Amino acid sequence: MCGIAGMVVRSGAADESVLSRMAGTLTHRGPEDQGLYVSQSFGIAHTRLAIIDLAGGHQPIFDAGRRHALVCNGEIYNYVELRAELEALGARPLSHSDSEVALHGWAQWGPKVLTRLHGMYAFALFDHLHRELWLVRDRLGIKPLYYAQLPDRLLFASEIKALLAALPSTPAVDPAALAQYFQNQASSGRDTIFRGIQRVLPGEALRIDAELHVEHVRYWRATDVVRRDDGFTQQEAVAEWEPLFAQVMREHMRADVPYGVFLSGGVDSAVLLAQLKRLHSRPIRTFSIGWADGDKMDELDDAQRIAQLLGSDHEPIRLSSQQVFRRLPRCVWAADDLMRDYACLPTLALAEAAARELKVVFSGEGGDEAFAGYGRYRPTWAERTFKSMRYPGSGGFRARGELDAGWARRLFQPVLRDALEQHRAPFVAAWSETPGHWTDLQRRQYVDLSTNLPDDLLVKADRMLMAFSVEGRVPFLDHRVVEFGLSLPDALKVRKDSGKVFLKRWAESFLPADHLWRPKSGFYVPVRRWLRGDFLSALATKLPANPAIREWCRADAVQALLARQAAKHDVTREVWSLLQFAIWHRLFVERRGARQAPGAEEDPLAWI
Repeated sequence: MCGIAGMVVRSGAADESVLSRMAGTLTHRGPEDQGLYVSQSFGIAHTRLAIIDLAGGHQPIFDAGRRHALVCNGEIYNYVELRAELEALGARPLSHSDSEVALHGWAQWGPKVLTRLHGMYAFALFDHLHRELWLVRDRLGIKPLYYAQLPDRLLFASEIKALLAALPSTPAVDPAALAQYFQNQASSGRDTIFRGIQRVLPGEALRIDAELHVEHVRYWRATDVVRRDDGFTQQEAVAEWEPLFAQVMREHMRADVPYGVFLSGGVDSAVLLAQLKRLHSRPIRTFSIGWADGDKMDELDDAQRIAQLLGSDHEPIRLSSQQVFRRLPRCVWAADDLMRDYACLPTLALAEAAARELKVVFSGEGGDEAFAGYGRYRPTWAERTFKSMRYPGSGGFRARGELDAGWARRLFQPVLRDALEQHRAPFVAAWSETPGHWTDLQRRQYVDLSTNLPDDLLVKADRMLMAFSVEGRVPFLDHRVVEFGLSLPDALKVRKDSGKVFLKRWAESFLPADHLWRPKSGFYVPVRRWLRGDFLSALATKLPANPAIREWCRADAVQALLARQAAKHDVTREVWSLLQFAIWHRLFVERRGARQAPGAEEDPLAWI
């Protein structure tokens, strides 16, 4: 797991000092090694976290003829099979790095190699012969990749903060993306919170030539998945699933360092631990998190039960709610892109604990999207019908914004209020991309797979872990697993009272049924408790004076909102959204990415 950055300039040579500065902002992603390479107007840089081929995996890497140069962030899990095939065709790898198969595969098959890679990756490949750079992101968007096109150059990097280090000035905040943050938790699609900084989309490759022309190539789409016939049975599905998932797990277990599991009280992490136990000879290291304050709900008991059942070497981590809350500035810095997900805070604390002894952890992201685990995937007929009429364009899915409609109208300046009216645009666009023969359930899965998953959940999974130099592996987001789950008939995935039915029925043979079938519940984060008392009083003084708040919000409405929170405690989400935006603005707009990260625990008030 690593960080990558680079540039293409229209004339002259790429600036090594700027490349070094960009790489310097990514050392948390790769603290063990750094490399850069310049070929006239093209330059690439890399920071390394060594997972495979610890001694020989320095990057950039080159083929024997030095036609191609590559920097890669992530893991290509089927490198063993691809390496053998490429060597039979005459390739002579210079290391045992998994990334090298992308390099030699490109030399052998060109961009067609992308359809053969299994893994999570974002890489940049420079072709000396054609004087072009390719930027590639994995199919589901597990690994991040951003770029910014200026009149005289194109810059790219794993994180926005590395781009800010190379841009001549801080870009303006984009109202549409900011509106999506407030109403959707994160902005989705190509455009980010900063105007002019864009995402390489999941399953996409960009070809950039020396004149800065950019060609977009989609090499994978979930919409190509063919739905199974309704007669496809659980038994037939299991017969296909078991060898598939066993192979996925074997590939994901490839590493030259120890690994562990983030064990929640849910289904997906328990399934992963059970499969790792089946394929691994020694106890697996597991971690779970809960509250030292005894009056708060957590999942420690459920996780402990599964750990004992499967014989893992388990560590429950207990933190006070204030210890978690004081991680907010570091959490906002780590997330990089502006997004709001309460679960980032406990995930960051888990990463900090795991980093003391591990470089790799498995987690269960993607299981709900692939196998339809969320309650929002199975609305009643009446709910679906009403919302479809009230909120057209997405079948009634992802219909309402996160903020109270009255406060949303009252809080924001006119430019942002206008943008708020369009906050559903990413969901409507994704819904419209789905094939006409797909079911309502498949469409709901696809909308989440192409919006909320890459731009919220996977930001959490990647950035919180990489803030402490830990690689996260997510087997449920292997593209073969996602294709299998999407293709299943609805009846195998959902019933009236439960989602993820196929996975739970299959797992009954090795996990307790009462654990699998209990109602789904997320990790409780006591945000309402934090936003009261002395902290809220101090916030009421500081927040209305914050530059970001003054620019985008009406000061009198902000003061009224904070007064309402003090009296009723029923606008927690609205207050938290403003608080987090103010911290983000201080870090990324006023301090341009803050190369020095906030400490593990700091007073959030000090950062607004």
